[in-house]
Amino acid sequence: MSISRRQVASALAAAPLALSVDGAAQASEGRHRRVIHIAGDSTAAQKYADAAPETGWGMAFPFFLHKDRPVANHAVNGRSSKSFVDEGRLDAILGRIRPGDVLIVQFGHNDQKSGDPARYTEPWTTYQDHLRLYLDGARARGARPVLATSVERRRFDAQGRALPSHGEYPAAMRALAREEGVALLDVQALSLALWQELGAEETKRYFNWTASEQDNTHFNPPGAIAVARLVVRELLRTRVLGPQDVRRLDEEIPESWIEWPPAAV
Repeated sequence: MSISRRQVASALAAAPLALSVDGAAQASEGRHRRVIHIAGDSTAAQKYADAAPETGWGMAFPFFLHKDRPVANHAVNGRSSKSFVDEGRLDAILGRIRPGDVLIVQFGHNDQKSGDPARYTEPWTTYQDHLRLYLDGARARGARPVLATSVERRRFDAQGRALPSHGEYPAAMRALAREEGVALLDVQALSLALWQELGAEETKRYFNWTASEQDNTHFNPPGAIAVARLVVRELLRTRVLGPQDVRRLDEEIPESWIEWPPAAV
């Protein structure tokens, strides 16, 4: 996922979005409603009008939550577990996260970029080291950290088998979750199974395939909705959320609910 004008626009707009959601969550006579924060990359990030129909799963995530479970989507295009920290984005989250909040951490796509020292981490050393910063920071503030393995790309072999594309990063995250006693959302395994079930041709309807672009990493609205549904089901399975927190898990979500606001100037 190389840096592009879309990523610049998303980066500029990410902080105001997170702030506005947090502000709404803390309204009503100072009563704090538990906020679900997302720290991640472009697969989860808010997209803007110049990127449509590209859609991050974080844009569809609130459709499956009751309205008293606000979402603060801090995910930004092109970031790794390392660059997100180095740019001060984790500090920004920790500056506003509150006791009882949830922090979902999904990185891996850009940690693989071995040719980019600003983003690259090694799965079993620096990747885990950086993830611990998110876990320790959330815990120190009374929030609950949750690790989410990276959602899979669209990759198939000649026999139609869906192929994993993240190397050792999902295994390293799973091991860290066990070691730290942290809930794990195994989005990588579940999305790989979903792409296999759908098949090579049908999955094109879930990724950002347009007349001018054949993108096997980023989603369109149906793909973002499908992945968000997987994430919420995992939050239920791991008991991070309860049945009272979620809705519409077995309902069809209209694509028209997805909106791409204008990019910040």
